[in-house]
Amino acid sequence: MSDDGHQHEGHEHVPSRQRRRFPGISSRAYEHPADRSALVALRKLSGFDTVFKALSGLLPERSLRLLFLSDSVRVSDEQFAHLNDMLRDACYILDLEKVPPMYVQQDPRPNAMCIGLDEPIIVVTTGLVELLDEEEMRAVVGHEVGHALSGHSVYRTVLLFLTNLAIRVAWIPLGNVAIMAIVTALREWFRKSELSADRAGLLVGQDLTASMRGLMKIAGGNHLHQMNVDAFLKQAEEYEAGGDLRDSVLKILNVLPRSHPFTTVRAAELKRWAESRDYQRLMDGHYPRRSEDKDTSVSDSWRESASHYTTQVKSSKDPLMKLVTDIAGGAGDLGGRVRRGFGGFAGSAPQDRPPTDTPPPPRDGE
Repeated sequence: MSDDGHQHEGHEHVPSRQRRRFPGISSRAYEHPADRSALVALRKLSGFDTVFKALSGLLPERSLRLLFLSDSVRVSDEQFAHLNDMLRDACYILDLEKVPPMYVQQDPRPNAMCIGLDEPIIVVTTGLVELLDEEEMRAVVGHEVGHALSGHSVYRTVLLFLTNLAIRVAWIPLGNVAIMAIVTALREWFRKSELSADRAGLLVGQDLTASMRGLMKIAGGNHLHQMNVDAFLKQAEEYEAGGDLRDSVLKILNVLPRSHPFTTVRAAELKRWAESRDYQRLMDGHYPRRSEDKDTSVSDSWRESASHYTTQVKSSKDPLMKLVTDIAGGAGDLGGRVRRGFGGFAGSAPQDRPPTDTPPPPRDGE
């Protein structure tokens, strides 16, 4: 049941507690600034428009739908009815008029995705369904509906196709380099889009604890009695702040081949947003509407993204980000800090040194 007392037919699995609905909500309300800026950067990538237009006409959309229809279980009132209830409820809360088809696919790995060019399709694996409880699963379904509302499914489909194509043409050096450049940019955008979809999942589930539990289970399996949310979030803090410049570089290299951000990072990002003024205003009913999207200024979106990155860099505890901040601030002895960074850089300010005209004390034997 939602805050206006609406009850969907057959929603016997929907808890009786009230959930706020967001009529006409624009995806801008929950989209992470990094998501929007990465997508703009992706669209500016040389050759991307050409590849995208070509693939839009070549990708076998009908074949994709037939594949899931023939080899997966379609969610309905007769099959996985509780998931069908969650799906319709998520679409109702986010005011997505057309409920996308949803399939359960046999795969022990916990995963979910929203794909499709003309219309989005949501797919969840049996591993995920068996891993999560009802409230955790509700956040995941909301996550995927958020992808659908934001129009992410189109780019996700292109990413899947190009990743597969890159493997097939790996023996063609120049061809593979060209494809991998676009794949790398797509992955960078998709990692950021996951942060947006996590927010959408929270808007649907409206239970931060359940969202945190779900992310912990994806990271550590179905052993909640062995896990703790606060300790899990401390891992994210340790990951961000720990190590030296070498670790900062390794973090970048580790994340490049991934389609999703690291789970602890997702949990920390979501918690920060849930505690923000923006989230509270949204929950109070103050949010951008789809009817206003056409009047949205691209430059305003860019400024918002730039402001977000500036704040993120300044507040980051990562050694590399601290160095970037120091460079921007004109800090001295940066060369020395970089040299020390690759041998134990800890982000601390350089120590005072004796004046250069003071000779060192003589050592024995000199």
